Amino acid sequence: MKAIRYHGPKHLRMEEVPAPGIQEPTDAVVRIRTATICGTDLHILKGDVPEVRAGTILGHEAVAVIEEVGAGVRRFRPGDRVLVPAITACGLCAYCRRQMYGQCEEGGGWIFGHLIDGLQAEWARVPFADASLHPVPGELEDEDVLFLADILPTGYECGIIRGRVGPGDVVAIVGSGPIGLSALVTSRLHGPRLVIVVDVDDNRLEMAQRLGADYVLNPARQDVRAEVMSLSPGGVDVAVEAVGVPETFELCTELVRPGGRVANVGVHGKPATLHLERLWIRNVTITTQLVDGYTIPLLLGLIQSRRLDPRPFVTHTFPFEKALEAYDVFAQAGQTRACKVVLKVTDGAS
Repeated sequence: MKAIRYHGPKHLRMEEVPAPGIQEPTDAVVRIRTATICGTDLHILKGDVPEVRAGTILGHEAVAVIEEVGAGVRRFRPGDRVLVPAITACGLCAYCRRQMYGQCEEGGGWIFGHLIDGLQAEWARVPFADASLHPVPGELEDEDVLFLADILPTGYECGIIRGRVGPGDVVAIVGSGPIGLSALVTSRLHGPRLVIVVDVDDNRLEMAQRLGADYVLNPARQDVRAEVMSLSPGGVDVAVEAVGVPETFELCTELVRPGGRVANVGVHGKPATLHLERLWIRNVTITTQLVDGYTIPLLLGLIQSRRLDPRPFVTHTFPFEKALEAYDVFAQAGQTRACKVVLKVTDGAS
């Protein structure tokens, strides 16, 4: 089968590799229909995630059809169309019982394209199939649910829920890539008074406005701190960091009011300075989190009822054979105006 394999920082190739098989009774083997590229994949290519070994198939977001299940799988059978999320879960360990699936102690968590082969391939092995996969309702297309695999629950769980956004809050989202935009659209579920989006990419800011941002700010042209303080004297209630570089994290700590919260979502590859000498006296809470995916059923229900529409995130679609070109387009979003890039691995009718 064809697959996208990582061979060290800045080295990516499409290669022919053996198709996976069942290794454990709780496994499923799936045929990938639709996949996508994540900002985390770009962090891996930059060398920010050293745990990823050379030769690993990348990717952790897909819609697929089950081809084979292990003897221990009870909830699924061949032919079922399923969402394959970024996080797998044994469903039984102490962390899974607390819905902290990203911290699964039995070999789950974020493993696809990280610790085991991922989903940017024609076929994939899914551990813990019963506790990890989600059936896709027949009336929904792959693109309706694809972003439930990662970005929507990540923005919602790690940014909005973890940041404790509540009715009447003022929220600043620093970074309007797919994760920041996901935090934006899901923030509306909690009734904030204002949502301010900050980014250096005017195209992404335009998209943020279309998706409901009340104000957008570009630090290349504006004094973001001064503008935010004029909109919300004293600072914002919640600042969501959705980039993953020291400068944006530190900006979030400058924008938040006393008693406010900084919710870090971005994947960081370098240390960031934590100015405790200024923060300690202001009662600021800083949170970090890896997505768990426990909100996927809730968000799926909102998509089914057409209360949430993730399809505007799609800006480019490529056949899987052109996946390396898709990576280039996604990595150069400032020039290509890319938000989410979709890879069509197999014909949806097949």
